[in-house]
Amino acid sequence: MTNPDSDRLLGFTLPQRGARGRIVRLDATVSAILAAHAYPPQIARLLAEALLLASLLGDLLRPDAGQLTLQAKGEGGPVTLLVADYREGAIRGYASQDLDRRFEAGQTLAALFGKGYLVITLDQTNASERYQGIVELGGETLQQAAEIYFENSEQLPTLVRLAAEPKPDGGWIAGGMIVQHLSRSELGAARLHVEGGNADWAHVAALSATVSPEELIDPALGLEDLLWRLFHEDEVRVLPPVLLARGCRCSPDHIRHVLQQFPEEERQTMRNADGVISVDCEFCSKQFLLEV
Repeated sequence: MTNPDSDRLLGFTLPQRGARGRIVRLDATVSAILAAHAYPPQIARLLAEALLLASLLGDLLRPDAGQLTLQAKGEGGPVTLLVADYREGAIRGYASQDLDRRFEAGQTLAALFGKGYLVITLDQTNASERYQGIVELGGETLQQAAEIYFENSEQLPTLVRLAAEPKPDGGWIAGGMIVQHLSRSELGAARLHVEGGNADWAHVAALSATVSPEELIDPALGLEDLLWRLFHEDEVRVLPPVLLARGCRCSPDHIRHVLQQFPEEERQTMRNADGVISVDCEFCSKQFLLEV
C-alpha cells in the first residue's frame, strides 16, 4: 500500500486498450487558493473543480513548458467568469460573480452561468504557437461540460470525473480523473471511431465510471491504489508523479515589467495623485502599489 497523498498528479496509460489518463488530488493547494477569496460555497466548489480540470488537461495536453488556461464565461447567471490555469505543476484560478443575483442549492451549470461557453487555450512558452478551442457551455456540471468539449472539439472518447468538498477545518479537498481513448492513428493504425469497433474503450469507460467521488477525495486512499482498484485487470503504466502547488505569478517585478510595456501616456492615466499605479491581482487578491 502507498502512503496517503495529496497535491499530486499521476499520469497513466493502458497500452493494451489504447487509452491514457490522469488522476489528481488537491488539498493544501486548493485550500490556499480558495482562502484568498470569500466565495460562497457554490463558487468555491466550482473553482475547485476548475482547478482539478486545469491540472488534468494541462498535464495531458501540454506536458512541456507551456500553459493551459481554462475559462468558462457566462451571461445571465450569478457566475460571470471562471478561470484556472496550469503551468509545470503550478495552478491558480479565480471566479467573478454578479452580486445582484442569488445562489440556490443544487444549481446546474446553466443556472450558474446562464448562456455561456467554455474556452481551453494551449500556449507554448517559448514559441508563438497557440491553440484555442471554444464550445458552448453544455451539461449540468463542469465534468459534463469537459466531456462535451472533447466530443465536439477533439472528437475523442473521454470520461471526466471531478469531486470537491469542504473540510471541517475550513479548507477544501478535491480529486479528479480523466481517461481518454487514443486514436488508432497514434498507435499506427486507422482511427478507432471510423472502424466501428469500440470494445476497448467500452471496457475502459466501464471500469473508469465505477470511481466514486468519495474515492477521489479520500486522503487515506493513495492514487496508485485507486488506479490498481480500477484497472488491475489490465496492464497499467504509471508515469512519474507531478507535485502541484499554488502558482500565482504576480510579483512587484513582474507587474512592473508588464506596466513598462505600456506607453508613458497610458501609464500617466493610470497613476493616482501621488504618482502611484495601483494593480489588483484577481488570482490572489493582493494589491500592488508601484511607481513606474
